[in-house]
Amino acid sequence: MSATPRIALVTGGRSGERDRSLISGEAVRESLVRQGLPHFVLDPTDKDFADRVREADVAFLAIAGQWAEDGKLQGLLDSLGVPYTGSGVLASAVAMHKPTAKTLVLAGGVTVLPHLPLRVSQDAQEVAHACADEFGLPVILKPASEGGSIGMRVFRDLNSLTTTLTHDTRGGEWFIEPFKEGTAVTCGVLEKDGALVALPPLETVPTTAEFYDYKAKRNPAGHRYRCPAQFPDAVLAAISRAAIRAHQVLHCSGYSRSDLLVTAADEVHWLEINTLPGLSPNGNLATMASAAGIGYDQLIATILATVHTDGYRP
Repeated sequence: MSATPRIALVTGGRSGERDRSLISGEAVRESLVRQGLPHFVLDPTDKDFADRVREADVAFLAIAGQWAEDGKLQGLLDSLGVPYTGSGVLASAVAMHKPTAKTLVLAGGVTVLPHLPLRVSQDAQEVAHACADEFGLPVILKPASEGGSIGMRVFRDLNSLTTTLTHDTRGGEWFIEPFKEGTAVTCGVLEKDGALVALPPLETVPTTAEFYDYKAKRNPAGHRYRCPAQFPDAVLAAISRAAIRAHQVLHCSGYSRSDLLVTAADEVHWLEINTLPGLSPNGNLATMASAAGIGYDQLIATILATVHTDGYRP
């Protein structure tokens, strides 16, 4: 890569998180302008994307969701020989599939919530009763491979759960977890000078919903942040350890952001990881970086500095 690389800023895409990706892309574009870094903007939905991205020395991935954060875009860039920010194909694909990610992170020594996978052939009523027997109620239904809390729903009675399982889960892959009361926390991890650094955890308090769902995330009035999160030092340390360990176990690169739940008993449960977390200036990752004394432009420069350029990686 040249001393001043020409950057393809990749944003947009066709996932359900396209809007969030475009917000991140514009913020990164403004930062690249401020830093005097040559760049051009590309959208993977452009018909000439594969041809134009080859013109870049590096691709900055300000994009999220399916067909972008799940290894498919990374595989294309690897095949084209274009280095890019963030994790490789293996980490991206595994992290995006939440049940697989949970299985691996649990094997790595991190506490996760139990879950039951759903299969199309299963009887909805039997599944609902099995979930109630296994976890009790309430439970939360989640898509296996989706970001931004898209599609998540909480159920407090068997009838509504059975109805949803009957009519609304035939497309895609889903799983069910116990819905525990607690505080939603997120913790970013950055690679700096070859070492993994956990950013100050951020506590999210939803104000318009019972959990930090898709609408609450996108409505400024739907949540409030506390960063650093207000927990005992031992809990904060446990959150940071879990985020770093998940990053390691899943073979993430450059940066990541883990979502966790802290119960009233100060139990820390790892939920999922974002291998391409949102990069809006007021978003979770930027807020945590700011709390660590890392300005937005420095955050973007740090991410760029971790691009993998040498040799094959899975």
